[in-house]
Amino acid sequence: MLSIKLYPAIMCGGSGTRLWPLSRNDFPKQFISLVNNTSMLQDTIERLPAQSQQPIFICNESHRFTVAEQVHALGGAGKILLEPVGKNTAPAIALAAFEALKSDEEAVMLVLAADHVIKNQEAFHSAVSMAQVAAMNDKLVTFGIVPDKPETGYGYIKYQPAPDGEVSAVEEFVEKPDLEAATRYLNSKQYLWNSGMFMFKASVYLQELKQYSPEIFNACQQAISDSSEDLDFIRPSADSFNQSPSDSIDYAVMEKTSDAVVVPLDAGWSDVGSYSALWEVSPQDADGNVCQGDVITYDSHNNLLHSQNKLIASVGINNIVVIDTPDAVMVADKNRVQEVKEVVNKLKAEKRPEVTHHREVYRPWGSYDSIDMGERFQVKRIVVKPGAKLSVQMHHHRAEHWIVVSGTAKVTVDDDTFLMTENESTYIPIGAVHALENPGKLPLEMIEVQSGSYLGEDDIVRFEDRYGRAPK
Repeated sequence: MLSIKLYPAIMCGGSGTRLWPLSRNDFPKQFISLVNNTSMLQDTIERLPAQSQQPIFICNESHRFTVAEQVHALGGAGKILLEPVGKNTAPAIALAAFEALKSDEEAVMLVLAADHVIKNQEAFHSAVSMAQVAAMNDKLVTFGIVPDKPETGYGYIKYQPAPDGEVSAVEEFVEKPDLEAATRYLNSKQYLWNSGMFMFKASVYLQELKQYSPEIFNACQQAISDSSEDLDFIRPSADSFNQSPSDSIDYAVMEKTSDAVVVPLDAGWSDVGSYSALWEVSPQDADGNVCQGDVITYDSHNNLLHSQNKLIASVGINNIVVIDTPDAVMVADKNRVQEVKEVVNKLKAEKRPEVTHHREVYRPWGSYDSIDMGERFQVKRIVVKPGAKLSVQMHHHRAEHWIVVSGTAKVTVDDDTFLMTENESTYIPIGAVHALENPGKLPLEMIEVQSGSYLGEDDIVRFEDRYGRAPK
């Protein structure tokens, strides 16, 4: 490989609605362990080439702590850029490009999505090495996936195959085709799937963006110029970024530039955009079943059976997807899993919480699991990480009982601060200013019983918070 420095830009957006109920708005597929014991974001980080510098992660406000925690869990670091609002890929990559130029005027960016599977890491690194040569020659490189079937769910890139080790000029970007066209593309061997992965000099991308989409360029330049930092996060100016049009990098730059080239990539790639795709990339048993969690099968074939909470037992079923989570069960014909998004649309229309978050909700201090609730009560299992502290807060409509199951709790209620250990409890009256901290070296596990006329998460008045969530 070349010895140049690479500046990865990892896009962590997307909601993964076709993988509901595993993927939710607050905890989408890129943060889930779908194909192994690490999340897709962590897999993306771990496959970066050796010459990569600290990545730039692009995400939204609600996912910022999840990104930071998953990066730190690998012992890594990086800049976390917070998009004030989603504006598609062209502005997001522009923010990362301006940020990369602060470190290196010749920065070569490797733009990746956080939710892809790439099985053959060696082939991926070889493709990256080939792309580096073109990027150093001021080309804008896209990675095209060598197709193995007529796929209607991807856009395509038309090109003329070049000799091994050489890139090809992009002839045309093609929208998602119907099955007849996709079959024709496959047979012609002149089309690749559009992967949404790129490599180019940050300066070259911004130069082309300024020429073809100057409004995006100007808004992003000003947003980075007026950015601020707190904790692990870089916050571009919302006022400036909101002036940017919303557009993809394909439409804004790649389809217009004369310097677009493509590197074919045959590395076991998948964007895991549906349960059928997850079934394809996951290990299967002798009957073609993908079984995750507590699953027993009998005379069942080619199914995806995923249990997080209960035993799944299948008898005589074929080509079916069953997904069990603590608060939802989804059953679908594997040939129709693209239509899961229609279920999500219904949940959104009915304003159901299952579309937004899991029963277990992650916070920067730990997590809570709503294990039972009624009209005027809710029971939560709370886990606080060692050294972590919840915000100093109060509630207008609910009182709380706290029972320590394991670990040590440092509790403040108004002017009183005290320690609690296993099997001890306390009461937090309505209106009391209170805080909870884990001063120990082991996780703190508690049961919280809430009672009152309103139990929503928006009945939290924060006075002080070490994670930047309290009013200034």
